[in-house]
Amino acid sequence: MIQSTRRWFRRNRANFAIGAGVLGAGYLAGQYALGKLSEARQRMSDERIAKENLRRRFEQNQEDCTFTVLAILPTATENILDAVPVEQVLEELQRQKAERLSRSVGPSEIASSAPPSVADTTEDDARSSSIQTESFVHASQVVTEGDSSTGPAEGSTEAGDGKKSKQSKAQLWSEMKISSITRAFTLIYTLSLLTLLTRIQLNLLGRRNYLASVVSLAAPQPANEGSRINLENNDDDNFEQAYGNDFETNRRYLSLSWWLLHRGCLDLIEKVRVAVKEVFGLLNPREEITLEKLSELTLEVRKRVEGATEEERRTCKWLSYLLPSQDQEDYVLRESGMTSSSESTSPTTTTSLRRLIDETSDLIDSPSFTHVLTLLLDAAFSHLIDVKISQLSYKIPPISDNHARVQELVGTTTADGSVKAKVANSLAVFCRQAHGIGSGANNEYLAAIEQVRDLEAFAAVVYSSNFEFESPEGLGGEGKGAQASSGSSRPGTAEGVLPAAPVMPSVVDVAPSTVELAPDAGFESAWGKALAKEDGKSY
Repeated sequence: MIQSTRRWFRRNRANFAIGAGVLGAGYLAGQYALGKLSEARQRMSDERIAKENLRRRFEQNQEDCTFTVLAILPTATENILDAVPVEQVLEELQRQKAERLSRSVGPSEIASSAPPSVADTTEDDARSSSIQTESFVHASQVVTEGDSSTGPAEGSTEAGDGKKSKQSKAQLWSEMKISSITRAFTLIYTLSLLTLLTRIQLNLLGRRNYLASVVSLAAPQPANEGSRINLENNDDDNFEQAYGNDFETNRRYLSLSWWLLHRGCLDLIEKVRVAVKEVFGLLNPREEITLEKLSELTLEVRKRVEGATEEERRTCKWLSYLLPSQDQEDYVLRESGMTSSSESTSPTTTTSLRRLIDETSDLIDSPSFTHVLTLLLDAAFSHLIDVKISQLSYKIPPISDNHARVQELVGTTTADGSVKAKVANSLAVFCRQAHGIGSGANNEYLAAIEQVRDLEAFAAVVYSSNFEFESPEGLGGEGKGAQASSGSSRPGTAEGVLPAAPVMPSVVDVAPSTVELAPDAGFESAWGKALAKEDGKSY
């Protein structure tokens, strides 16, 4: 029995060997397949966590941008309000009205009366000047009557004072009109520019911070720790300084916004004031105009400030309002408290700061910046004219599905049904809205600006582009700044084509864009992808 069994095994040993080999190979193949599947799962999990980490960082960065704008905007607002003191002109007009009333009513009645508003002052001027000619001087003059019981010499003196009062009143109303509009428009430009500058600055720093974090995660770790990517903050290590992301460089770079808050906004005042004088200079405060007419005048001011054509808007340079020239950078750092006159910066800090400033300047000079800025200004001016002026001055109720379609209009209507209101009523709204535009809390204009899709897409491109040009400072890498392309015009947004801009390789993980772009337009390609998938929040 045993012998027969041995003979059987000996005869079939080849088959047993083959079977064992097949089973062993199958086991090894199965283990290899399971290992590869596990690696694929781990890789997919790491990619998902990395994308979530990038998305979380980006969204946090945009929230930081909003809070930063709200924190520093009141500084620019205060400087603009001091440079354009509309309230002082209004007080002078009210003082003249009080003097005028003192000649006709008793002091007790004047003391008990409420302070007049801009519109009330204009209405009083209209009644007291009804016997004069229909001119702008007539609209802002006040007829002062001398005391009939005084002598000829005294009467002639009062007549001379009355003439002087009329002239000064005309000048005051002209200054009131120009200053109130200039101040509101300047604050809108300042808010839009500050929003874009802050997005560029914080997203450039966020990109470097993220890159340093990724490098630190990819560095060798102790044997008892895994190498998997997680959502923990690994920013506080030496990789940040290696990539020029040190604290000293960041604070000096961010302090350059001092220029816009203290100097650039004042330069904007002069530019806007010239345009407002040319457009609104001959407009009578007592004149009644439609909301459409006011919108046309506002658009005309914007054309004179930004440019009337696509080519003019593309060539309009905003860099001088946002950043100081190179010879004034040390002055800005001293004024902002970052450095003192005796302090000298280290070569590493100077090189890293220069790279950030140069890349920021290239982004500001790019047509893409002008394109996004135009959209932000569209949103802000639309909120001012179509919402605030429409509701507060023209008494047009907001459009809502919950309200009746036929509603009563309070203002004067024309033959074609358009509502008309006096310019002075709009001036009063301009005066009040200036404080709302520059408010550091519950800013409706900033909320309207942040609803523009292109703003977040532009920020996504700045945050996720140009990684290949980043190199460690300590390893001798100079890094290549973004080079603004020239000789290309910004096409209209109606065609759905994004403007030419700096060539930057994109790492945005989104689907291809439907926008038709040049093969080498990396910046636009990333921007188009971000626009195509912005609703999905894929960055």
